[in-house]
Amino acid sequence: MEINLENLRLAKEKIPANVPVMMLNLLRYKDQADYGEQHDQSAPSSGRDVYFQRYAPAFNQVASNLKVTGIAPFWVGNVLASLVAPDIEQWDDIVLVAYPDFEAFCLVVESEDYLIHAAHHRLAALEDWRLIAMVKINLA
Repeated sequence: MEINLENLRLAKEKIPANVPVMMLNLLRYKDQADYGEQHDQSAPSSGRDVYFQRYAPAFNQVASNLKVTGIAPFWVGNVLASLVAPDIEQWDDIVLVAYPDFEAFCLVVESEDYLIHAAHHRLAALEDWRLIAMVKINLA
């Protein structure tokens, strides 16, 4: 499943500019990462290993190359039990990533550098995923 460009456009319209954004990543990994024939990767690796050892560093390098700062993992955890979820919605890990604003996220994922150096690792690693953009609610 890929980032839908129409959903990205709609999100840009909804999410206020210059407001911190938290991205919720729900991740289900492939048992073995699958690069297909497009990319020759060395030893076989689990989807989880590829996500954290190849995709995350490549994503961070792209952000660095683009001079995008302020992106940081906020929380990474294993899903141990789903108490209220359809059977088909089973996740291995949840990752929360803080961004200074939605534009920082867009600058990275819309870049050619991301498509060349990072996206193929995510595709090889993940069986399924969800990506949800959130802004903090002020309850006071």
